[in-house]
Amino acid sequence: HYVDHAMFLIQTPDALSMVTDYSGFLGPEDYVPDVVTMNRAHGTHWTPSPDPRIPNVLTGWNPDGPGPIEHYLELGDVLIRNVATDIRSGFGGGVAPDGNSIFVFEAEGLCIGHLGHLHHEPTPEQFAAIGRLDVVMAPVDGGMTLDLPSMISVLQRLRSSVVIPMHWFGRGTLDRFLAGMRGEFDVVDTGLREITLSLHRLPARPQVLVLEPGRLD
Repeated sequence: HYVDHAMFLIQTPDALSMVTDYSGFLGPEDYVPDVVTMNRAHGTHWTPSPDPRIPNVLTGWNPDGPGPIEHYLELGDVLIRNVATDIRSGFGGGVAPDGNSIFVFEAEGLCIGHLGHLHHEPTPEQFAAIGRLDVVMAPVDGGMTLDLPSMISVLQRLRSSVVIPMHWFGRGTLDRFLAGMRGEFDVVDTGLREITLSLHRLPARPQVLVLEPGRLD
């Protein structure tokens, strides 16, 4: 379920629930997920005061100081892990090492990746750590995160079966991304807020699936 901006609700058949880049408000429904992940490039990707009822809050940065944070959380049949990346810092072109995390959710035979607030193309070592992603949520604003040609290059290299664009500001931004993806990927504008995927129902040809954001109600 595409909630808003970079927030997705991922649910398994066993009712385990995970929210990506959690900013604190999912909608009027009083919903408490089992896991939230957060990144801190901007305030729309995290909150300093997550709901205390959430049992697992995973930050994409190391709150204890320099160096990457490392997550390897097993909950039932679900594994959640991360790959740290750098982010830009301030307006002087500085870099905050390990300030973002690509989170990977392994569930029901699927590998689902959320690129967070990605600011640079992953290194070969980071691509290797990410591994094969069947589904990937990618920021496609083309400016605040990675520029569009570089983002498209990353997605072409990942070659996931399903790409779900996020972090787009208006239809013009989204359409520029979709135009760059056509050819190697089929583009499907679903008009929906949520989809159901399984390993055996993935498309034979890679697809970009456009979801419409919508809060939980």
